[in-house]
Amino acid sequence: MSTPPPTGPLSTRTSLAADLRELGVTPGETLLVHSSLSALGWVSGGQVTVVQALLDVLGQKGTLVVPTQSSDNSDPAEWEKPPVPESWWPEIRASIPAYDPRTAPTRGVGAIPEAVRTWPGALRSAHPQTSFAAVGPRAAALLEGHALDCRLGERSPLARLERSGARVLLLGAGFGSCTSFHLAEYRIPAPEAENSFAVMTPEGRRWMTVREPSISDERFDELGADFERDRPVVRGTVGAATARLFPVADAVAYAEKWLETHRSRAEWAGQ
Repeated sequence: MSTPPPTGPLSTRTSLAADLRELGVTPGETLLVHSSLSALGWVSGGQVTVVQALLDVLGQKGTLVVPTQSSDNSDPAEWEKPPVPESWWPEIRASIPAYDPRTAPTRGVGAIPEAVRTWPGALRSAHPQTSFAAVGPRAAALLEGHALDCRLGERSPLARLERSGARVLLLGAGFGSCTSFHLAEYRIPAPEAENSFAVMTPEGRRWMTVREPSISDERFDELGADFERDRPVVRGTVGAATARLFPVADAVAYAEKWLETHRSRAEWAGQ
């Protein structure tokens, strides 16, 4: 049986750039993009075209930032999709390659961040699980100093993005993908949890365990719906995708109050 042709819309570098400008993305700004390539419809050139369109609109003075998470560099005892036999855990901990920002592939964030990660001139932050990659003149300042015991908190690029006046673009992605909400989790009372990964040290590869606040995207969709209802969020269409545009700082401030009110201690304990 033959596969039916796509019904469109057909998106190109030019049409996507026009849609982004219509949405309100401006030259010279810093933009944190969470994305779904499939939500955009049929894109001529795929993820490369999307990155080109974003950079076209941001211009030479703008900076594009994306999450480049590599969650498989973690304790196999916590793996669920899929789990692995417990008898394998010690050998996995001993053999997982140490995080290398040049080579560690992304996982679970889609094709567009992976394209940015490998883009000429791209930089990437140092956290082995929750790194960010960026292209543009502010990339180094935003990504430096990503602490190993701070996945998405004050010593991560999120806090620098907040202070710099960056905006979030949800490009076909929902609020469940909004990493800015995690920064709020670090600012409210929360239980700590252990987090483990393989890193390279001056003495060689090391399996490291740190303690930091527990984080979860549980109920982020509900949080996002309330945020969009109560705060100015620009909403439009890019390609076939619903797109939302808003300041990082607004998202973090709203999430701090929302999580304190709506997330119970029982929910925290269940993380």
